[in-house]
Amino acid sequence: MNNNQYHMLINGELLSSSETFPVVNPDNEAVIGHVPQIESAQVELALSSANDSFAAWSSTPLAERERLVLAYADVLEQHKDEIVDILISETGKPLDNAEYDFGMLITCLRFFIEEAKRIEQPVIVDPEGRFHHYIQRQGLGVVVGFLAWNFPLLNFGYKLAPALIAGCTSIIKPSQVTPLATLRCAELALNVGFPKGVINVITSNDYDVTNPLLTSDIPSLFTMIGSTNAGIGAMKTACTSVKHFSVELGGNAPVIVYDDAEVKKAAHDIINLKYGNSGQVCVSPNRCFVHESVYKTFLEEAKAHAQGLVLGAGRQGGRLMGPVINKKERTRIIGLIDLASNAGANVVLGGKIPADKPEGYYLEPTILADVTLDMDVAKNEIFGPVLPVIPFSDEDDIIALANDCEYGLSAYVYTTNLKRGMQAANQINAGSVCVNEVHYAVHLPHGGLKQSGVGKDCSRYSLEEYMTNKRVSILVND
Repeated sequence: MNNNQYHMLINGELLSSSETFPVVNPDNEAVIGHVPQIESAQVELALSSANDSFAAWSSTPLAERERLVLAYADVLEQHKDEIVDILISETGKPLDNAEYDFGMLITCLRFFIEEAKRIEQPVIVDPEGRFHHYIQRQGLGVVVGFLAWNFPLLNFGYKLAPALIAGCTSIIKPSQVTPLATLRCAELALNVGFPKGVINVITSNDYDVTNPLLTSDIPSLFTMIGSTNAGIGAMKTACTSVKHFSVELGGNAPVIVYDDAEVKKAAHDIINLKYGNSGQVCVSPNRCFVHESVYKTFLEEAKAHAQGLVLGAGRQGGRLMGPVINKKERTRIIGLIDLASNAGANVVLGGKIPADKPEGYYLEPTILADVTLDMDVAKNEIFGPVLPVIPFSDEDDIIALANDCEYGLSAYVYTTNLKRGMQAANQINAGSVCVNEVHYAVHLPHGGLKQSGVGKDCSRYSLEEYMTNKRVSILVND
């Protein structure tokens, strides 16, 4: 494959198009590749090929699907260094973050195979004893998946793996900002022998061209990872026929650090999560509520830990934090910092473009103290390396403050009081609540409440969304 020209995978073939668009390295602003701008006829080909291949793929025994999926995971691992380098170049990730991103694709492929062997098809008791009733689980149909740019391969794994293993065929569109590693992974699927049309990976930055993927009556499930506004828009467009939806959207995660918390651990945990992937994480802590009695200590510990970060991408040493994804995003984030500062927030650390990084879209890791809830930096998802810290007192209803948000994806609580931790977890409206340590894993369901989406990624709950829930009744005693 030409290092600068990438191809889509449609109906078992690598395809280009008459137009392409560039992909830029956020570490140095260099154009690193060109990808096809899909054409309308190719969109129709992706839909028809996925539809045509569904019947055979969904009836393929699980053991055969397992053989192909595990072979695919092995092929990807054999090309790990190449894929990780592509991923670093298009995202600006440090090596450890890129390896995690890649590793989650492999983990998802292997996890969902094992989970499919445990899927339940329960028998339902017939009160009169005349019927044998059971639930049959089969592949739902054609899946259309739109991915976010922040974790390209993790997102690919979240959507492709359960679709493949459930017996669905798929059309996946990676973000136009970070499509390269995903396209390379799609190309490597040709080495395995999947039937034509089972995996289709396309690229576009023109929604007018790709909207037929949503408006067509062929897809049974539309799934995506992205912003709430993008998700609402896509679901509106897709409501031309009855479809299933599974969408993981925006977040504005609260942190509650109580007065009895292990403050140093809390500060280190939150800093590690906040600046992981340069704050470009849907579950990133966004509103950090700290009890006034430990507020100063928390800020000191957080600042000291954040100061150990080194700005840089790829394989260089140190505790690295990479750039944000592009100039537009950096400008937006700096605007939030400036608005907060002008409104009375105290910039404890960072807040500027680093003087020693004239190239790339770098931004200093930033901590804002004395943030108030009316500031945009607290009301809106930041999606960047900025931690707003908000003091609270015993007089505040801290759970109500944490819940005072349209989003409900993730939340974090730090306390040594078990009762308090359990009560907070019970009362916070979020799809996941981590108490005293940040923890995410493929066997744990991931998804939001309120405007953070519907459905789940990861775990058996995700796999079930790609399968039917068909009731079968057989007369056995007339």
